[in-house]
Amino acid sequence: MFPFDVILFDVGGVLLTNGWDHCERNVVLDQFGLDRAEFEARHPEANDAWERDAITAKEYLDATVFYEPRDFTADDFMQALFAQSVPLPQGALSILQELAASGRWMLGCLNNEAREPNEYRFQKYNLRDAFDVALSSCYVGLRKPHKEMYKRALDILGKPAERILFIDDRAENAKGARDAGMKAIRFEGAEQLRRDLETLGVY
Repeated sequence: MFPFDVILFDVGGVLLTNGWDHCERNVVLDQFGLDRAEFEARHPEANDAWERDAITAKEYLDATVFYEPRDFTADDFMQALFAQSVPLPQGALSILQELAASGRWMLGCLNNEAREPNEYRFQKYNLRDAFDVALSSCYVGLRKPHKEMYKRALDILGKPAERILFIDDRAENAKGARDAGMKAIRFEGAEQLRRDLETLGVY
């Protein structure tokens, strides 16, 4: 009997680079000559709503960038945002693909991401081919590490918490999964993850 029924991956910081974290934001803000401090003051509240799909990408950009005239378009900005998504060096994308090829587990994501970058990343890197379920914040209306995010995931999956393994690069997100009764691995690199999966009997 396999040790888990479901293995869930975070996406940014585990499979791919972060979609819109501070490093990615800095690159794009510099590209368009935007003031970082001013943008960052506007970002948190709007981003929280965007990642929960409570507002659209246009509303997010109106709040953070286009509250005054610019010499570039929203599409220009979004394309630059999308371009920050690349495979993570020493990431777990190959491990996900290997697990998917085995057909032994239900695989999915449990990630915080706004709808447009999330769907871009899924399509660009064929993640839906590997995932059986997508528990992204933009689909469930909740964000990690809020405890309701994990509760909602358990409700949707319909599996005992102890039969679910969650992999995330952030300690607070892994802790949230453990508090919900799941097994969690904090991701620190592909080699470490392979060792931890072997220890848990996945490999």
